[in-house]
Amino acid sequence: MIRLRLTGMAFACLISLFSSAQSSNNKATKPNIVIFLVDDMGWQDCSVPFWTEMTPLNRRYRTPGMERLAAEGARMTRAYAASVCTPSRVSMITGMNPTRHHVVNWTSPFRDRNTDNPDAEMLPAVWNHNGLSPVAGVQNTVHATPLPALLSDAGYYTVHVGKAHWGSSGTPGSNPLTLGFQVNIAGHSAGHPQSYYAEDNFGNVPKKQPTVQAVPDLQAYHGTGTFLTEALTQEALRSLEAPIRNGQPFFLHLSHYAVHTPIMSDPRFLKRYLEMGLDSTEAAYATLVEGMDKSLGDLLDFLKAKGVDRNTIIFFLSDNGGLSLKGLRGGDPHTHNLPLRAGKGSLYEGGIRNPMIIRWPGVLKAGSSEEVPVSVEDMFPTILEMAGLRNVSYRQTIDGQSLAPLLSGKVKDLGPRTFYWHFPVKWTNQDGPAINFFSAVSQGDWKLVVSLRSGKKELYNIKEDIGETNDLAARFPDRVVALSSLLGERLKQMKTPMPGFKSTGMQVPYPDEKTRK
Repeated sequence: MIRLRLTGMAFACLISLFSSAQSSNNKATKPNIVIFLVDDMGWQDCSVPFWTEMTPLNRRYRTPGMERLAAEGARMTRAYAASVCTPSRVSMITGMNPTRHHVVNWTSPFRDRNTDNPDAEMLPAVWNHNGLSPVAGVQNTVHATPLPALLSDAGYYTVHVGKAHWGSSGTPGSNPLTLGFQVNIAGHSAGHPQSYYAEDNFGNVPKKQPTVQAVPDLQAYHGTGTFLTEALTQEALRSLEAPIRNGQPFFLHLSHYAVHTPIMSDPRFLKRYLEMGLDSTEAAYATLVEGMDKSLGDLLDFLKAKGVDRNTIIFFLSDNGGLSLKGLRGGDPHTHNLPLRAGKGSLYEGGIRNPMIIRWPGVLKAGSSEEVPVSVEDMFPTILEMAGLRNVSYRQTIDGQSLAPLLSGKVKDLGPRTFYWHFPVKWTNQDGPAINFFSAVSQGDWKLVVSLRSGKKELYNIKEDIGETNDLAARFPDRVVALSSLLGERLKQMKTPMPGFKSTGMQVPYPDEKTRK
């Protein structure tokens, strides 16, 4: 029999090697996480149906990448966001609803500049127009612990690529690196690109001061003919090479500028849509959608080729409803999100429903769909639970609820929930349904939409009337009172900013109060 005698130093080395291997093994078991975020993409702007049937819009668009993701994951057919971008983006990485974090409109690239349009009758609400801040004491910001910082502290390699738009220039939240991302490519304070074209250097004009919307960090693509969506995709995939090679779990926030304005055609896909008979603007918009979808397909191919696809969770979603304002897209703006009513900026379903697909290999049933209502703030607790981070600390109170038990089949629903939207600002000078100065609340199948300007209340049964065409307020006054009470109490409890009336200088009454101007 051969006996081995270990010296103290040798024993210590063996224990160190074992601990290192154990640590490496623990690191490897953490799932990779990808948020694939699209800007301004409507609920119907794809070939994947998020309703009970295919629609004419579903047949217009070509999105095989989304079809593939849906076949491997689950479609969330009643997923909600805020009606414009920055409130949703802040909610996603803080877990807070806009009624709590008070970022209720898009933030300006310039510090201390309120983006609200002036109104003849209404005084603007005082909201956090500088956005999110990981640092305390920054005026007109919400101070919170961002999700990327928690993942980074837990050993994740954290990457942001594309649109950021969490905070105004000169504030900590404008730079993704201050929010916990270890890599930032093309993310800054602006909410849309100056140009999608490399021939325009994405807005970076030589020998001139770039405009604030000029997309940074992509100099290698200037003048190469590479469309912005493709350049961001290539950079995102390149950024994952190192963590995959090192066996480190990664968190990728791939946030496309597409399909936001300016609506510029991606020449790779234009011919097909013009031949379909679409006008030039709608054809250009469709190319933005298909280019975004190609990016998703390229990501799926890359993960599979690298052998990490089975350990990578993917969230696909948009940050608000689809754009439907006259003059910015071709055709009739009232048809852009059908069967949903209205679009971006509105608190009708067309402005707040977003396409969401979640892929969780080995856990979530592939090819399934889920009708349980969920919201963008649910992603914060969901991702923490998926990553196994149950005991981390953060400074904010979260409103979101983890979807992990639902997605894993441990529960059939998430219990009774109430969802709130608040838009006490003037987003656009164009007329539109339920755009500017509105609040809303939803509980179960019922939804109340409240005009802060006039006090008018509309009640809809979303399950029976997804297009919100039949106002039931007169038939169910008790339900109107109950939902008004929920919404009013929430706004008061959260000290949510409210607009006022210029004629009296008084604040707009809460939805459960009767006094008007």
